[in-house]
Amino acid sequence: LLHAGIRSGMAVSLFAGIKTLLTFLFPVCFAAWVWLFGEAWPPLLFWTVVMASAAAGYYTPDLVLHQQIRRRQKILFHAVPDALDLMRLCVQAGLGLDAAIERVGREMRLSCPQLSDELALTGLELRAGSTRAQALRNLSLRMGLPDVEGLVAMLIQADRFGTSISESLEVHSDALRTKRRLIAEEAAAKLPIKLLVPLIFCVFPALMTVLLGPVVISITQHLFPLVNN
Repeated sequence: LLHAGIRSGMAVSLFAGIKTLLTFLFPVCFAAWVWLFGEAWPPLLFWTVVMASAAAGYYTPDLVLHQQIRRRQKILFHAVPDALDLMRLCVQAGLGLDAAIERVGREMRLSCPQLSDELALTGLELRAGSTRAQALRNLSLRMGLPDVEGLVAMLIQADRFGTSISESLEVHSDALRTKRRLIAEEAAAKLPIKLLVPLIFCVFPALMTVLLGPVVISITQHLFPLVNN
């Protein structure tokens, strides 16, 4: 639920309640439909559909939640490199890492509200007295991205050993941009293969009909008189 951006204290109880409700609601709706329309279902088929509808009601919230997590993590993945560039500029301008995180969170309010909220929470944890390492680890846990886990580990090591945070942010930002470009190139390389299915089953039959249709009609018109004669 944290990965989906749901932080309410009642979220777990509400999610479990929705799963329980749908588990019983789907079979009841199916049984009511069978009873209203009076269709005669074989007992084995009826109970199979009842169990399948109960399983569908139980797993539907999980599917919706996973879809929301994937959508949110995709947005965060594309926004992290820009945030790192802004953070690097803030550090080079003389701000500390804590102030840079808070400033970047404010600046990205319009472009990426999800990342802005996560950085704002990290800033609140730092102001509340939490250590920098713990606040960064909590940020990684809330976002659930492997790239952010690597970023957090890099920042903790840079803070511990006194290395340049600006250079570390620059290197990690370039790595994330390279990974994002490779993902786009991979998707572009898969596109011709995915286009084969609609081309073969949709475009090609219509094209063959347009090209060979007049030829078939002409051959038929010339052959049938000869056969009749």
